[in-house]
Amino acid sequence: MKIIETAGDMQVVAEQARLKGKKISFVPTMGYLHEGHLSLVRMARKLGDLLVVSIFVNPSQFAPHEDFETYPRNFQRDFDMVEKEGVDILFTPKPDDIYPEGYQTYVNLEKLPNHLCGISRPAFFRGVATVVTKLFNIVKPHTAVFGKKDYQQFLVIRRMVFDLNMDIDIVGGETIREPDGLAMSSRNAYLTASQRKSGLSLNQALLAAQKAVESGITDASQIIRETKDFIDSHPETQIDYVTICDPETLEEIHVINRPALMALAVKVGSTRLIDNMILNKK
Repeated sequence: MKIIETAGDMQVVAEQARLKGKKISFVPTMGYLHEGHLSLVRMARKLGDLLVVSIFVNPSQFAPHEDFETYPRNFQRDFDMVEKEGVDILFTPKPDDIYPEGYQTYVNLEKLPNHLCGISRPAFFRGVATVVTKLFNIVKPHTAVFGKKDYQQFLVIRRMVFDLNMDIDIVGGETIREPDGLAMSSRNAYLTASQRKSGLSLNQALLAAQKAVESGITDASQIIRETKDFIDSHPETQIDYVTICDPETLEEIHVINRPALMALAVKVGSTRLIDNMILNKK
């Protein structure tokens, strides 16, 4: 596995690969990898000839009060994990390479960020869209793979690629969970043992909502109310949002008469967890 640290070097290697007719697949990450990331890497391995994984903790998607400085990092652990998966290139740029002095260009979407996480984290999706655009221009992939645990992020990137006529296939990977049902996340490392038990309430609430829909309940407000009561009953939980919405537009749905996205964001202690599930009457 080759490590590339600068945008210029990565662009040269990517262009050479394209000239040779190789298909580039790409998995962008912020590091501190887990099985969820590795599932995306395995998908990407099958979709291209040259597999690139990036590790970059993107400062532009963190608000000043958020955890940029304390975000978990362990490069050697990440290196060992992706090397075992047959990754060809590990791209590890520095912040001043991605955002050089005087940087002033950002990518904004008009509608999708105005829902879910975008309400409490107003700068987040501008940062995500900007850094992903830059990474796409540097790595020059034919295909890029993103996890659907960050469902809104997946939609934002897919919409951005469509709107800006980027010639890149965006592929979504399903949420990977711990054996106890907790959605895998780098931030799970922040949780104490007791907080982790409370964190399980997110997945438990989603499963209960799916059972409710299967039993014939179609009133979204009832399911949301019961979900909030259930999560609130667990120690150290503070709900950011519980929403049932359209899986494409993220507009709220009041009657569940078609597949609907249920999305949750909850602080457990000081750790913000997100999870989601498509509710379907089956």
